[in-house]
Amino acid sequence: MIKIGVIADDFTGATDIASFLVENGLPTVQINGVPTGKMPEAIDALVISLKTRSCPVVEATQQSLAALSWLQQQGCKQIYFKYCSTFDSTAKGNIGPVTDALMDALDTPFTVFSPALPVNGRTVYQGYLFVMNQLLAESGMRHHPVNPMTDSYLPRLVESQSTGRCGVVSAHVFEQGVKAVRQELARLQQEGYRYAVLDALTEHHLEIQGEALRDAPLVTGGFWSGDWPGPAVGARKR
Repeated sequence: MIKIGVIADDFTGATDIASFLVENGLPTVQINGVPTGKMPEAIDALVISLKTRSCPVVEATQQSLAALSWLQQQGCKQIYFKYCSTFDSTAKGNIGPVTDALMDALDTPFTVFSPALPVNGRTVYQGYLFVMNQLLAESGMRHHPVNPMTDSYLPRLVESQSTGRCGVVSAHVFEQGVKAVRQELARLQQEGYRYAVLDALTEHHLEIQGEALRDAPLVTGGFWSGDWPGPAVGARKR
């Protein structure tokens, strides 16, 4: 049964995550655009490559929802929305609006944003995104021709382009382990937060994220943790 469905906002990101899934032993198919046919059940992961990073918001949400619908028809139980690790977006989107649309379609009241990729110099600390030890807004991304990034604080970016409040799960919590992370996520949700930005300074933090989010119906981020979303992944890795 197909377990993992990935919706990527561009081709490069889709290729990156598909390669990682294959490297971790999961039979994976990458598709450009939303297909119409049925996939073989021997596939563990499906990755749909869209061109929604910088297109109009309505178009981005419509394409993403179409991708979600097809992935669900193929039996995908857990969805990953893949965007750039530099959180390429504006106050209008498209990361926030697409995430909201996916949450509504999946009827899930809470999700996370995790763009960190420490191996490539993308880290998050106290909700601030760093690129090679520079704050995002002080990096070359500040002058991006399409999506100039002028704010490094991810909760503020998320709230500017979405419909709810966004909290932070700090690196300090991750140092306490999976149980502490799950408790903090539950606390934020109980207090009315719709989203949480996840700190990550090391690969170990990403591993903890994966374990803590093992049963999450929707995760969004710049990369995929090998421990998310289920036992099959861990078994193949071992």
